[in-house]
Amino acid sequence: MKIPVQVTPAAWGVVGGAIAAIIIGFTWGGWVTGGTSEKNAREAAQTAVVQALVPHCVAKAEQQPEQQLILLKKENSYSRHDFVVKAGWVSNVAEEYRRHVAESCASAIVAAADAAAAKK
Repeated sequence: MKIPVQVTPAAWGVVGGAIAAIIIGFTWGGWVTGGTSEKNAREAAQTAVVQALVPHCVAKAEQQPEQQLILLKKENSYSRHDFVVKAGWVSNVAEEYRRHVAESCASAIVAAADAAAAKK
């Protein structure tokens, strides 16, 4: 079977257009692969869990004696999450999210303490 002469340039145009559409779509169009989509969904879920559970952690911390909060503030910023975990303020959080919730909780508590100290 002989292909008509005018079909070959059209076929190459279709191939070139498809390649251009793929390049433009992934570069500027916001297209992502399935793996990237799953990664983004996991990060969004983790952020939502942290945002939902930090207020509970802060509430537990506020029920503690003032001495506990002073000790937390004296800790190095990189070890505050350990203090929060050991204090039991994030005991109800799943292990998968515990570190992130503890870090955010410690940051929120210290920021609130600094703000309160600045008002005095």
